[in-house]
Amino acid sequence: MIKSRRDSVSLYWTCASLAGLAFLAGCAAPPGDSPKSTGWIKDEVADSYVFGYPLVLMSVARDAAVGDSMGQAPVNTLRHAQTLPPVGAANPTTPSLDTLDSTGWLDVGAEPVIVSLPDSHGRYVDARALDMWTNVIWSTAAQIGPHAAGLKAQTIAFVGPGWQGDLPKGITRINVPTRNVWLTVRVQSSSPRDVVAVRRLQRAMRVAPLSAWSNTATAAAPAARAGGNPADVPSAATPAILVAGYDANAFFGRLAQALQDNPPEPVDPHALKTLSDLGVTPGGSAALPSGASDAIAAGLADGHDRVATAPSNLLTGNGWSWFGDGIGNYGPDYSLRAYAAFAQPGIGTRDDEVRATVAVDGDGRALNGANRYQIHFAPNQLPPTRGFWSITAYTKDGALGESAPAHLAVGDRNGLRRNRDGSVDVTVSAVRAKAANWLPVPRADFQLMMRLYAPKPEATDGSWAPPAVVRQ
Repeated sequence: MIKSRRDSVSLYWTCASLAGLAFLAGCAAPPGDSPKSTGWIKDEVADSYVFGYPLVLMSVARDAAVGDSMGQAPVNTLRHAQTLPPVGAANPTTPSLDTLDSTGWLDVGAEPVIVSLPDSHGRYVDARALDMWTNVIWSTAAQIGPHAAGLKAQTIAFVGPGWQGDLPKGITRINVPTRNVWLTVRVQSSSPRDVVAVRRLQRAMRVAPLSAWSNTATAAAPAARAGGNPADVPSAATPAILVAGYDANAFFGRLAQALQDNPPEPVDPHALKTLSDLGVTPGGSAALPSGASDAIAAGLADGHDRVATAPSNLLTGNGWSWFGDGIGNYGPDYSLRAYAAFAQPGIGTRDDEVRATVAVDGDGRALNGANRYQIHFAPNQLPPTRGFWSITAYTKDGALGESAPAHLAVGDRNGLRRNRDGSVDVTVSAVRAKAANWLPVPRADFQLMMRLYAPKPEATDGSWAPPAVVRQ
């Protein structure tokens, strides 16, 4: 059974808004009235943490990725992954084994930044750009046809707030509500033999500010940074781990600074007024209420829990969970936005990608490599995509397991074998299986992620669900 309860989210924020209005009315009480208690602080700290979490996370991720150190690249430069990630916990969480990714952080504060992508000659490529609140402001999903025939050459200009001027002819303008943009271009690679072709496409990608751009055919492409996986962070900690370690002053101080160049979209006067009540103003410092350390700490802890808790409007079925139609453009659904940033950073819209995860079998027991499992796709229940799909196993912490062969996922571009009736059986086991579609897993507790690239509408509207992982 697939479940989705979206109404509860909007109701929650409506109630929160009414509560905020009641609080503001209380502020207008006559001076002779007794002072307010600090009870309101806990709730407002928690609400504001959920509201601001994506911006703080993106700010930390940008700072970790931009620079000249190992694992970094300068701003307005793409960093190209040229090898698939190795096994081990040093990788970013749940790394993909299907694509080689090129990523960059753009700064559109002074002038537009122009991005040129080459013709992929039929190879699956998807590109997307996220603003600093993790909303998808541009993607190539709409260009992918029913059979994912590749990406055509194109040039895009990302234009920041307030810029006025003319762009070169033939360039598509994309308005950006924030100063910074996270750009990702993913090129499908089905085997190590593909690397040469993928690198050729990567070398043809160009990124440059408008003032440094030339649209002549002989212009040399600006230097790009090659590397392992572009989501790597120079320190051992991921951005999510770093943010989780912030105390309230550090978190809200970072939020205050990031708000100066990255206003919320859509603009939410109530959320900004709540932050102001807490002493958090764009471009300033966080002057949290004095004498309320316990309430602030309790609100911060509540905020941590809410960000890491799946909201009720996730789709669920047969033990799997995945994001539905609201993903990528969140509006006032701050709970979904924060959880998506926490659980699946960089996730696109419903047309870009689906990442369904499962950590329990069909009977609700934790998946463990000591057991053998099977996933059976009926002929009419294969993952609905315009692109392709795959399943990858990870440790419970999201790393590629040391005991599993590196770079092995099961999917329709990895030599998938079908039964005579068109159905598909995937054998999930830590021990090598003679079955055609063997998915190796860690020997301890593990999780699976099913990726649908360019999914069809039924993948996110609740009419389809992945089959259960059945213990044998």
